[in-house]
Amino acid sequence: MPEPTSDPTTPNSDLYSASPEPTLNGAHCRACGYVFFPPQWYGCEVCGAGIEQLESKSLAGQGKLSSFATVHLHQGKGIEAPFTVGVIVLDDGPAIRAVLTEKSDGGLKIGDHMRAVLVAFADDESNAPVKELRFAKQETTR
Repeated sequence: MPEPTSDPTTPNSDLYSASPEPTLNGAHCRACGYVFFPPQWYGCEVCGAGIEQLESKSLAGQGKLSSFATVHLHQGKGIEAPFTVGVIVLDDGPAIRAVLTEKSDGGLKIGDHMRAVLVAFADDESNAPVKELRFAKQETTR
C-alpha cells in the first residue's frame, strides 16, 4: 500500500504526490492487469482476485479530457462557483473525475491534453494555505 506523503497542507495527500508534477497513487491487479484509482485494498473489482494480487502503482498525472461540465450554482462553502469538473482518461489507464483549473468551459474541448497540478488556496476555517489537486489544460507545442 502507498505511504502517505504527510504534507499537512495537502488534503488527501495519500492519494497523490505533492511534487511540482504530481503523480497519483493508484493500484494494479497482477492477476488481470486492471489499473485503478483511487486505490482500494479489498480485492480486484474486475476479476475478483484477492488483496495479495494487488500492488501500488504510480500513475502519471496526465491524460485526455473525456467530458466536462461547468457548475454555476453550488451549495457548499468549500468551493466557489463557477467551476468546471472533468473526466480525464489518464495515460496510464483509469478515468478519473477532477475539478479543473479553468473556471468555465470556454476553450475546452473533448480530447484536450490535461495534466495534474497543485493549486494553493486559503482554508476557510483556519486561513492556512492548502494545496488541492486539479487538472489543467496542457498546451501542445507544434
